Amino acid sequence: MKIASRDDLKQARSLAAGTMAEQTKRILVCAGTGCLAGGSQQIYERLAELAEGKDGISVEFGPEIAHVGVKRSGCHGFCEMGPLVRIEPMNYLYIKVKEEDCDEIFEETVLNGRPVERLLYELDGVRYREQEKIPFYAKQTRQVLKNCGHIDAENLAEYLAVGGYRALETALFEMMPQEVVEVITKSELRCRGGGGFSTGYKWRQVAGQKETVRYVVCNGDEGDPGAFMDRSVMEGDPHKMLEGMMIAGYAVGAKEGYIYVRAEYPLAIKRLRTAIAQAEEAGLLGDDIMSSGFGFRIHINRGAGAFVCGEGSALTASIEGERGMPRTKPPRTVEQGLFGKPTVLNNVETYANVPLIIENGADWYHRLGTEHSPGTKAFALTGSVRNTGLIEVPMGTTLGEIVFGVGGGVKGDAPFKAVQIGGPSGGCLVTSDLNVKLDFDSLKELGAMIGSGGLVVMDENTCMVEVARFFMNFTQNESCGKCVPCREGTRRMLEILEDIVAGRGTMEQLDLLQELGEAISDTALCGLGKSAALPVLSTLKNFRQEYLDHVVDKRCRTGNCKALRRFAIDPQKCRGCSKCARNCPAGAITGKIKEPFSVDAAKCIQCGACVEQCAFGAVYVEN
Repeated sequence: MKIASRDDLKQARSLAAGTMAEQTKRILVCAGTGCLAGGSQQIYERLAELAEGKDGISVEFGPEIAHVGVKRSGCHGFCEMGPLVRIEPMNYLYIKVKEEDCDEIFEETVLNGRPVERLLYELDGVRYREQEKIPFYAKQTRQVLKNCGHIDAENLAEYLAVGGYRALETALFEMMPQEVVEVITKSELRCRGGGGFSTGYKWRQVAGQKETVRYVVCNGDEGDPGAFMDRSVMEGDPHKMLEGMMIAGYAVGAKEGYIYVRAEYPLAIKRLRTAIAQAEEAGLLGDDIMSSGFGFRIHINRGAGAFVCGEGSALTASIEGERGMPRTKPPRTVEQGLFGKPTVLNNVETYANVPLIIENGADWYHRLGTEHSPGTKAFALTGSVRNTGLIEVPMGTTLGEIVFGVGGGVKGDAPFKAVQIGGPSGGCLVTSDLNVKLDFDSLKELGAMIGSGGLVVMDENTCMVEVARFFMNFTQNESCGKCVPCREGTRRMLEILEDIVAGRGTMEQLDLLQELGEAISDTALCGLGKSAALPVLSTLKNFRQEYLDHVVDKRCRTGNCKALRRFAIDPQKCRGCSKCARNCPAGAITGKIKEPFSVDAAKCIQCGACVEQCAFGAVYVEN
């Protein structure tokens, strides 16, 4: 249906909602990247095949009323339990589904309405039938992610059925551009890409420029290790992001938008292209949208995976076909951004918040989150935590509530040690920080930052020196090399960390590591360079004893640093079989048959062959 007016949009939305309501059963198969890797495409195809074979059942969602809809949704968020299948209206969520489960699901649930008990989530003896009652979901407040997992990610009609493009309609027909800017400013929406900068201030700056050619750019580069929030929105609810970009274009007087997506996100690119094509065909993108006088076009640019292209000026340079490198400021992006024109640059999650604010109002938005960090924040919860996945909670939720509430605690009930927040640009939060509110201002006081929203949970078996080395290695490899502090400073810091984990570290190097980190933070050209040393500085502050163990005692108490491992043999478990000694390439193990053997630390080369060969678990790494 071509949507040429506001009335057409209302009619299309009403028709789509009515058609969806007529479906007596909806099967939503998670088709996010994670579940697809686990085989969800085969699950979808089998369920679709079963549905096609039944009289009166249609797989496709269209003008014909369907009794059962088999849909490929976006990410449901509970990645630890994928592949996932949701059955509506009962709201059953089936976990770790296999292709061979499909026949039983269709027979028991779709045809007879009974749950397949063995596929339901169970915790502490309680089996949860409804998805919303599972603690992982019950402890969240899903606003940006509300549609992810609940609608067909590649179907415009389903987005319309749940109220899609209502905010755009409101903006175009009930608000002047400056009113839109005022509402976003009043909401205090802060950029979700890391820095927490005021979105309304950016828009007001662009709208006030004398240059009339302006652009809207979406940063979908998301290069932090362990972060996949933006990817999930692009894959699971692409129209919401497009709607936010269009509202931004209307507010600042831009006619074109660009989405910069890393090439490593092929599914996100595919679904964005589909969404753009659907919106253009329906008349929601293009010239004179809904006869409002406002026209807007959206283009997609694929990035080559450079971490530095997450920085605004490097990103716009990459879109222009130049090498992605930051430039000195001023002028800033709002003054001279893409193609030298005033540019609004926000990330995916920020734009996905815009329709919610326009539709519900700034006061509604302030009811969520904290006073100066309103709204919700999506986090990618990974690492040593029971429930890994994509979550969304109000700003100001404590670290403890996320790790031990939504996340279900540390895997294996191991003692909690730390959380790396914000990826390479963030820092470590420790046990004493569990009550800290996760918002922009609270974390800044701790010398950390939300970043794009990655949360990597670590237990007592994690070596924090190795964590610092890992992130510094990533940052050093991704440095664009334009400024000396980042190019040379991160290289020197990495060399020192490699010496420390190899047992060659000195106290002088520890002091130099601190000095270099502070110098880089003070003098690097761009925001990424200025935050490059944060993982090292925060671990030096919170886990200095671990650095001292490595440098002074030449010991890694977690056993993760191979060069510093110390092997020993438990005389109570050793049977004196001599297998460890016979397989030791350095001749470091001695003893008599049928008597406990021992390890000579001076000869040991830390290869671990003795651990692999011992059938009695007698060889261990000393802590």
